Amino acid sequence: MGAYIVRRLLLMIPTVFGIMAISFLITQFAPGGPVEQALANLSGQNVSMSSQLSGSEAGDFTGQPAQKGGSTYRGSQGLSPELVARIEKQFGFDKPPLERFGMMLWNYLRFDFGDSYYRDISVIDLIKEKLPVSISLGLWMTLLSYGISIPLGIRKAISDGSRFDVWTSTLVIVGYAVPGFLIAIALIILFAGGSFWSIFPLRGLHSSGSANFPFHIWVLDYLWHLVLPIIAMGLGAFATTTLLTKNSFIDEIGKQYVTTARAKGLTENQILYGHVFRNAMMLIIASFPAAFVGAFFGGSLLIETIFSLDGLGLLGFVSVASRDYPVVFATLYIFSLLGLVVSLISDLAYMWVDPRLDFESREV
Repeated sequence: MGAYIVRRLLLMIPTVFGIMAISFLITQFAPGGPVEQALANLSGQNVSMSSQLSGSEAGDFTGQPAQKGGSTYRGSQGLSPELVARIEKQFGFDKPPLERFGMMLWNYLRFDFGDSYYRDISVIDLIKEKLPVSISLGLWMTLLSYGISIPLGIRKAISDGSRFDVWTSTLVIVGYAVPGFLIAIALIILFAGGSFWSIFPLRGLHSSGSANFPFHIWVLDYLWHLVLPIIAMGLGAFATTTLLTKNSFIDEIGKQYVTTARAKGLTENQILYGHVFRNAMMLIIASFPAAFVGAFFGGSLLIETIFSLDGLGLLGFVSVASRDYPVVFATLYIFSLLGLVVSLISDLAYMWVDPRLDFESREV
């Protein structure tokens, strides 16, 4: 086991390097880089853009200089070469691409992610600022999804083909088929003051002045703000986990060891929870880490936008749109590392559920 874990950890190094290298290469050809945007703002060619020059050096987190014509930036006409050079230096484009990439990797190895181009805040602080929303959405959606889907899937497996099974299957499949943003809009219309009732709040995680609430009121206010976003995001997740649980239990119930257990006189509950449960839950338990991280960091851009929740999903979209490369590359690096670690944890979860698995003899 120890040798397998070491091999997987070592394999993460070239994997992360490849991800970062490919992403950096792509940005070399993406139009509208930060220097071009700054020049366009200064020359008045795109005054509607929200991105502004920051007052600090951005240095080590750069994509491409978006040069046109081999030596000039689009939008640099009429601006002095000294000003263009100063803007290039501010964003770090005065260095060759390989040097920029090397400096970025060296800083990232030390978890130094620099500052955002367009916000007077470090990247790591910016990510921390958005984490409460992503933690709230990811944690509660995952817990509720598994907490409801697993018992429902077991019940459906026991009553396979019954009226209960048919109706619940219809409901979860419809919930999966309807896009989350449509459910969110319907919930707002019905319950958030759209056209009918005004029961739930529509903005943020807390009401104004919540810092002065008693703790129990603060918690209730927090949960009250999460009801509609969690419902909108979670309905689609119920279907996958519920049907996976049902099919896994049905597959195990049909195996020979279940027939043998019944022949020995064991009750259905003893068979189901003493023998079938452990084997049937192998896939569900092992996939939990990946599902949690996916919900935690993936979030939903549309859900966050609709309910005015400023989380990592919205941050990622805005950063890509504004070419805020320090934020883009830092989040990519962190999420890539976390994804690889979660993949390893998922494999180890398989072993925890079924000790018969032999990782030492497994080739990475």
